[in-house]
Amino acid sequence: MTEDVLDCMATIAKASSEWGFFQVLNHGISHELLREMKEEQKQLFEMPFEKKVTSRLLNNSYRWGTPSATSRDQFSWSEAFHVPLSEISLEDHSTASSSRSLREVMEKVAGAMSKLARTLAGVLAENLGHPKDCFTKSCNKSTCFLRLNRYPLCPFSPEIFGLQPHTDSDFLTILHQDEVGGLQLMKDNKWVSVKPNPDALIVNIGDLFQAWSNDIYKSVEHKVMANGKKERYSIAFFLCPSYDSAIGSCKEPALYKNFTFGEFRKQVQEDVLKTGRKVGLPRFLLR
Repeated sequence: MTEDVLDCMATIAKASSEWGFFQVLNHGISHELLREMKEEQKQLFEMPFEKKVTSRLLNNSYRWGTPSATSRDQFSWSEAFHVPLSEISLEDHSTASSSRSLREVMEKVAGAMSKLARTLAGVLAENLGHPKDCFTKSCNKSTCFLRLNRYPLCPFSPEIFGLQPHTDSDFLTILHQDEVGGLQLMKDNKWVSVKPNPDALIVNIGDLFQAWSNDIYKSVEHKVMANGKKERYSIAFFLCPSYDSAIGSCKEPALYKNFTFGEFRKQVQEDVLKTGRKVGLPRFLLR
């Protein structure tokens, strides 16, 4: 490897340890493809709310707000289509040419982001002395997701979250955000705004990577603030393993109990139903 490549790998690992977030330039995903995705995304979200809710678009993947919220600080002023990669190309009864065009662009974006995510995960695994595919080989199209997000104008801004504070329940997330901004991450107990960069993709560490790395890499809390003047769009790719995949520590002594991704997801869902909030990794710490 060249010195430049080694320096880049070291920078990625350092950012993942200190911030849990970093931005990637020269990522290989064309601006034209991302522009096409946003155009398709806008057309999709411009459909009437009733149609989005009832027509089973993209295999019934539509989500809005936070149905489980019991207070204002648990509510997210946003809507999304959260689609497993395995279902992007599946036909449903919405087979108009516009739907086919949307699916074709989503397939291209998902493929490109999946390739990038696996490359970056490999860099981080190798930095800890493990084969680059040591856990990504368990990631497949049925458990990895592409999420199309829209944050409508909010008359209550800045009192409302576009997306409430949370950590991601995956290995790695890749995000393309537009020029509006609003994404913030927690650093040293303070919220830090992530300035939009049209040439960059944002990458953040998820809970599974933090557990696997034994807290070397950090899954940090982040949120999106609602906006009263402009709507916001983003695209997120989530690198997740199969539900029966064991998430063990890459070193000893381990900080977390052995658990599967399926067990983690189930615990998160139970906590959200009971309390309105995700607890996440603290549930699996060894005492």
